[in-house]
Amino acid sequence: MLAELHVRNFALIDRADLEFRNGLNILTGETGAGKSILIDSITAALGGKAGKDLIRTGADSAYIELLFTVTGEECLSRLRSLGVTPEEDGTLILSRKIMKTRSVIRVNDEAVTAALAREIASALIDIHGQHEVQTLFRPETHLKYVDLLAPAELKSVKEAYRKDFARWSEIRSLLAREGDESVRARERDILSYEVREIRDADLKAGEEEELEGKFSVIRNAARIRDALGEAAEALSTDEISRAVRKVKEVAEYAPPLADLEGQLAELDSLLTDAERSARELCESFSFDEEALSEIGGRLDRIRTLEDKYGTDIPGILKLLGEKEERLSFLDSFDETREKLQKEKKELEGRLTDLSARITRLRKDTAAGLARRMREELSTLNFAAAEFEIRFGERDGFGPDGRDTAEFFLSTNPGEPLKPLRDIASGGELSRIMLAFKTVIADRDEIPTLIFDEIDAGISGRTAQMVSEKLTRIGRKRQVLCITHLPQIAAMADHHFLIEKRIEGNRSVTSVREIEGKEITEELARLIGGTRITDGVLQTAEEMKLLAVEKKSVL
Repeated sequence: MLAELHVRNFALIDRADLEFRNGLNILTGETGAGKSILIDSITAALGGKAGKDLIRTGADSAYIELLFTVTGEECLSRLRSLGVTPEEDGTLILSRKIMKTRSVIRVNDEAVTAALAREIASALIDIHGQHEVQTLFRPETHLKYVDLLAPAELKSVKEAYRKDFARWSEIRSLLAREGDESVRARERDILSYEVREIRDADLKAGEEEELEGKFSVIRNAARIRDALGEAAEALSTDEISRAVRKVKEVAEYAPPLADLEGQLAELDSLLTDAERSARELCESFSFDEEALSEIGGRLDRIRTLEDKYGTDIPGILKLLGEKEERLSFLDSFDETREKLQKEKKELEGRLTDLSARITRLRKDTAAGLARRMREELSTLNFAAAEFEIRFGERDGFGPDGRDTAEFFLSTNPGEPLKPLRDIASGGELSRIMLAFKTVIADRDEIPTLIFDEIDAGISGRTAQMVSEKLTRIGRKRQVLCITHLPQIAAMADHHFLIEKRIEGNRSVTSVREIEGKEITEELARLIGGTRITDGVLQTAEEMKLLAVEKKSVL
């Protein structure tokens, strides 16, 4: 769940620090106070658009930090698949700093892209705005919702299907890619030439470096001989020998001179050995034009191959193995194709059986889902609503079977069922979505739901029904809801007030949790507007008490 929200210098918000808890968290405030700004800050932190215009006037940057507590195994598994691991206590901190030239998003202090942040967010929060096109109303997602409510058997059948589908897709792509005999023949000719070319070169690891060393020695043989000759001459001096004799002559008179005599004798021996080595090495170096030409030619051949294949000798040798393997595949393709076609046919038989089982399980689930949706809609003032899930069959196999599905709805008696995407009323859309969220509350693993003005287009008894649905969902998942309606606000488990005030010549939005008398006063404001009479306050208090009573039986 979303445990904490910290906002700095975002739009009208100078500073906000909120602690959310389980259940139904309600946010209210005057029109224009900045209620939606709070949701915008969360959206921005989760990888949404965040331009420099969102930085509060006079500030250099804006900062939003979300602290989540992650517990569900499915949610944890999904996060791990994205390379994100919460702390041992389940803490996950997602933050965004918006600067005038760029912005930085971090997850547990590690920078991530906005795209990855949105993927992470999809496992943690489900945000529903008044004008947002919900995934529920996109037909391509409807199978996902049916499968969410299906029995465990469907999951195991789908796993078996997907394994066979992956292999079937691989074989189909391979056969399609290798189907043109003329293309295979051209590739085989090229590969045969390249394999022969590399084999004939008889490359060996480390050969190039060794040849470069030899080439350098032969090419510079004259310079090496001259240098060694001069070195031998310099080492041939007998000055050290004379120093040894002189020290030896007087060593008997001063015993400490024995150490010096030994050092000089050792030095004389080393110089003699070094001179001998220099003269011997000098004789071993000679310019061999034929050897130089041979080595140069070999290096040219190696470098030509390296330029052609874009890699060094180890890389070329690795390519040789890959090309030999590919050539072997092409040479035996006719035999391989027969095996692949046979395997593909067997897979298609299994996929047909598995997809039929999937379809049966889905249709059984869909019947129960449609029934539960009708029940939930009837409690949201759609007394005669009809809800239906219509299945179709796609051409060929898909990653989830052969089914297509779309939700159809009629909200008024006598009206034909229409695709859910054609429902135009904002108020109807909000209630339909809420009914569906109630149905899937036990199965949907996303821990936090945010509703921005779900009360659009509703009032009275319908508003009360919506508030009860939100409360029920709040028993299973954390809910954050912005509302203008007292019927919904009264059902809050935790109530936050968003206020805008003038400080100096600037507007400042602040958010704080309210309790007791302040809740009554806020409900009264929602009921009575600008003039709060004793009667309105009494009505607000009664509404609060009735909400407590209603929550106790839900």
